[in-house]
Amino acid sequence: MTKAIDPNVLTKFQKSLAQRLEHQVIERTVTKNGILASAVDYQAQALMNPVFSIDLDTGDVANQKQSGRCWMFAALNTMRHEIKNKFQVPKDFELSQNYTYFWDKLEKANYFYENVLKTAKLPLTDRKVSWLMATPQQDGGQWDMIVAIIQKYGVVPQSVMPETYNSSKSYEFNKTYNLKLRKDAIKLRELAEKKASAQKIAAQKNAMLADDYRILAYCFGEPPATFDFEYRDADQKYHLDRHLTPKTFFDKYVGWNLDDYVSIINAPTVDKPYNQMYTIEMLGNVVGGRQVRHLNVNMQTFAEAALKQLQAGESVWFGCDVGQESDRQKGIMDTNLYHQNELFDLDFNLTKAQRLDYGESLMTHAMVLTGVDLVDDQPTKWKVENSWGSKVGTKGFFVMSNDWMNEYCYQIVVNKKYLPEKLQTILNKEPKVLAPWDPMGSLA
Repeated sequence: MTKAIDPNVLTKFQKSLAQRLEHQVIERTVTKNGILASAVDYQAQALMNPVFSIDLDTGDVANQKQSGRCWMFAALNTMRHEIKNKFQVPKDFELSQNYTYFWDKLEKANYFYENVLKTAKLPLTDRKVSWLMATPQQDGGQWDMIVAIIQKYGVVPQSVMPETYNSSKSYEFNKTYNLKLRKDAIKLRELAEKKASAQKIAAQKNAMLADDYRILAYCFGEPPATFDFEYRDADQKYHLDRHLTPKTFFDKYVGWNLDDYVSIINAPTVDKPYNQMYTIEMLGNVVGGRQVRHLNVNMQTFAEAALKQLQAGESVWFGCDVGQESDRQKGIMDTNLYHQNELFDLDFNLTKAQRLDYGESLMTHAMVLTGVDLVDDQPTKWKVENSWGSKVGTKGFFVMSNDWMNEYCYQIVVNKKYLPEKLQTILNKEPKVLAPWDPMGSLA
């Protein structure tokens, strides 16, 4: 039996299409306007009114511009909310994303070198080596990775280390940096093949890191070791705090015990039973720093933890697949927003587990929950602080339906005290190690 499409079968396809009375109208509509505009439900848009029964005042939105630092922006935004509440800093106050970006890039280079050495005996065709070389480093990350940076290096106000061309538009930098890292990988693999001494390999790696530091300083500026924090509060009272370090600034102005904040995921796939801990092989940034760890729970527990933290007045970092069923310009994420099934008279529906297992979806973006609308004590829609500036959504804020959260949200970060006690006891258990390419290892 031939595998090619038979011309006679094509004729049947054409006759079948011609028998559909609506096909010419749909063809004209879709060819002119595209799939989403032809399938949009304007009544669903009207239901996503940006009014919420719980609505935290978090200040102005930030803008990551042409960079993939959403995970970093979202994390620092949750922390600046705390600073705003405690110290009444201006609404446009931000922590320096460029500062944490610098250190993340240096640490990712070192993490890459260590993984190159660990896999040096494997052939280049091995899947792990191929995966490693495909992207030596990138802008994206996860919650535990920003925690690892802050625990080692602290944070600073954006006024102390502002954005640069390269931090806001990272394509040129990443292309150049990955070129260097791949060339470094060649040298490290050659040294390992020649059975060079540990001292020689360490010296070579340190020389590579020195060059990395210089490149980063040229592109992002050199991070401050000490600085003064100067501002006027909401009442226009002047404040000057002198001789701070990035770590003393974090301790004084944020003051979180970062070990209390844990990653909760909802991955309803067969290979990841609920109420267990997971980590991902070769995923991280700071060697010897905080490990990426996830507690997988059902969606009810997931949403209840987020709700409890919002009710306590604290925003929630979360990761999702933002490109699914969403309107970027209007700032709406809703499973009823588009009706492709009706447009094409087909069933495109997949379960959340099927989307993860078959590559249809994974975490692509991190944002912050800053509000929720409750009806009969149940959430119907959530307020989302994005990091795409104020020209999208409602001054930069999005609306997410509860159904959309159930289907496309994969990760939240909450204080462990908002979890049931039986789950808190699981947090310190040894995690199951997932493959580097597992969807729960995707970087926002």
